[in-house]
Formats: sequence, C-alpha cells, structure tokens
Amino acid sequence: MRSLPALWSRCSLRFRITTLATVVTLAVLLALAGLGGRLLGPLLTQSVDEELAVARAGAVAEVERGEPVGNPAGLRVRVLDTAGRPTDGGRPPALDDPAVRTLKSGLPVSMPGDPPVRWHGTVATAPDGAQRLVVAGTGLVGFAAVVHDASRWLLGIAGLGAVTAGLTTWFAVGFALRPVSRMRRALRTLGPGERLPLPPSEDELRALADEFNGLLARQREATDKLQRFTGDAAHELRSPVTSIRAQAEVAVTNPDPDTSQDVLTDVLTESERLSALLDGLLALARSDAGERPAATPVELVSESRAAVRRCSTESLLVRVSAPAGEVWAGATHAEVELVLDNLLRNACRYADAQVVLSVLGARSWARVVVDDDGPGIPAEHRERVFDRFYRVTDDRARTSGGSGLGLALVAELVRRRGGRVATGDSPDGGARFVVVWPAAEPV
Repeated sequence: MRSLPALWSRCSLRFRITTLATVVTLAVLLALAGLGGRLLGPLLTQSVDEELAVARAGAVAEVERGEPVGNPAGLRVRVLDTAGRPTDGGRPPALDDPAVRTLKSGLPVSMPGDPPVRWHGTVATAPDGAQRLVVAGTGLVGFAAVVHDASRWLLGIAGLGAVTAGLTTWFAVGFALRPVSRMRRALRTLGPGERLPLPPSEDELRALADEFNGLLARQREATDKLQRFTGDAAHELRSPVTSIRAQAEVAVTNPDPDTSQDVLTDVLTESERLSALLDGLLALARSDAGERPAATPVELVSESRAAVRRCSTESLLVRVSAPAGEVWAGATHAEVELVLDNLLRNACRYADAQVVLSVLGARSWARVVVDDDGPGIPAEHRERVFDRFYRVTDDRARTSGGSGLGLALVAELVRRRGGRVATGDSPDGGARFVVVWPAAEPV
C-alpha cells in the first residue's frame, strides 16, 4: 500500500495547489466562523445592556422625584428595597440574595429561566430619604436560538467560501499553467538542433524557456563532442591495429628469419602506441565520469626533477629551473606526474637541443612552465592544441608517435582542480606551455 506522501507526489501540480488553497481557506473561514459565533452572544448581550441602562436611568430619575415608575415596552422596571423586597406593590422578582448584592454594586446579572432574564440595577434615594434598589430587566427570548442559527450559517458560509476558493484556484492555476502545457507539447515535437519558442512576456516562463534552450544547446554540444570523440578514437585505434595486423600477415605469409626481428620490432612499437592511446582514453573517460580523488599538497620541484629523470635523452638537454626551494600545489601525485610527463614528452618530441622546466610559486598559485627550442606552435592553432585528437600537423604527430590525447589529458586534469593551461612563444624560439594549479599549504 502506497504511503500518503507517495500518493500526494503523484498528483498533478494543479490538484495539489488547489487542494492546499481549499484546505487553507476552509481552515481560516472555519476559524473566523467559530470566532464570530463566540462573539455574537456578547454582542447581543451588550445591545440588551445598553437598552436596559437607558431604562434604568429613567426609572432612577422618577424615583428620586417621587413619581410613579413606568414600564417601557418589552422591559420590566421594578423598585425594591435594599433587601430585594418590592416597594412598588408588584410581585417579588426572581432575584436571589447574591443577585441583589450584585445589582446594588451596579453590575448586571443574568438569571436562569425560560427565557433567561437580564437585569440592570442601581441604588437611588427617594424624596423621603429611603434607599431604593431600581432594577430594569428583560427576557432574552430566542437568544440561544439566534446564536446557534448564526453559528450554523457562518459554518455554511465558510464551507461555501472554501468551495468557491477551490474552484477559483483550479481555474486560475489551469490558466497560469497553460503556457507550460504548450511548452511541454513543443518539447515533444522538437527536432535536432531546434529550440523552444520564447513566450512574449518577460516572466518566469520565459526564463524557464531560456534555461531549457541553454540545456538543449549544451546537450547538443556534448552529443557532437561525443560523436567527434568516438569517431576520432575509432580512427586512432584503427591505425595501430591495422599496422599490427599487416605486420602479422606479412610474418605469416613470408616466414623469413631475416625479417622477423624487424616485424617484431614494428609490432612492439605499434603495441606501445596502442597501449598509450588506450591509457589516455581510459584516463579521459574517468575524468569525464567525474572520478576525482581528494586533492593533497604536492611538492612540484621534486616532482619536476623526477619527471626530468624519467624523460632524459642523450640528444637533448632537459633541466629544471626552480628559484624557490619548494612549491606546493593542490592536486594528487598521480595527476602531477601525468601532467609533467606529457608536457616533457611533447617538448622533447619537437625540441632541437634543450627543454627547460621552470617551477614558480606565488601566494595563491603554483606555476609550471615548459619551454623548448623547437618549431613552436602557430598562433592560429594555440586555442585548439588542448582539444582531444587535435594535431597541428598530422604527419608530424604520427611519425613522432603522438596520439593527440596527451595535451587534452593535461588540460582536463589541471582544469578540474581549478587551474588553467595556456600555450605561447618560448624565449628559446619554440613553444611554451604554462600550467597553473591552486597553491596548497606545505606538509
């Protein structure tokens, strides 16, 4: 059996808004009806008290002048002694001793009966000096019925008001959500590359349509990038696989011992190229999936010297320039090794005589600069050298063993740590690559 929150979440937004508005309206109107029913009795009593106070004042004036006391229409005016016994010749009123004491103090009293009787009284002095208790009263005929019927009417009006509010809310919400329904229908019929039409009004719906269009644009961009990446990856994988297959077919077709060593060497070279390509693809796939270990402080000077030792060649001078003794960056050791190895491998691939790896530190940033004295990178290609599978010159990259993934992996690893990468002209005449990481506290 489904829980109430689960059932509620499956209802339409229009139904939920209408239900909430109806319930809240009903609760408020019921509270007002209850309050009105409670206040109605005191209001009616106050009206009776005002009328009795006027009659009592007139009777007091007549007693003080020694004149007979009259009875206004619908009221009873009596003259009593201070003990509550009648002095006007009439029957004793239904007043007990506590009620008499209350009336002598000037406060009204209500005596039970059918109907109940409301009394007002005060003490007056007759011309002979005698103290008289002048009281005025009236029966509260139909008082309880009036309060009861009025409360029922108020409750009925509250229910009717809640129903009216619910219907009004239902149609108002439906009218307000009509553009959303149109937007939903438009989304169902959108073709590739199409965008939602923007509503003419400058409101939340237009902002929502703008956000939808932005999402569609990003999705299209991601789809195009994935298609390009998949095509480039298939093309790049095909080359070493085809070469290995061709070498194997030659070795099987012509089992010549004199050429077998050359065939095995070519197969090993292509296998290494294929392995490097697969490693790069796997690293980029992990990065795209959001796999990112927690950053730790990494000392760049020692990591740079270790990378130079791994990349040392007899034909090139590869050295480290580190004015500061230690420079710490926020990354991981594996990421820093991969970035430095790719930058140095790329620089050594195109350098003529030397490669210089400089490590610079600042308060907020840790900077690594790799300079070579090779042919450099033309200005029109510098914005794209960090794209996946992009090559400035395809033949040069293939003969030098590049896969087009090294610099893309560098940019991905650095940017996801909040850093940045750039390329430009080196003072040595070749290319300069700059990598900047956020600085970290030393350990």
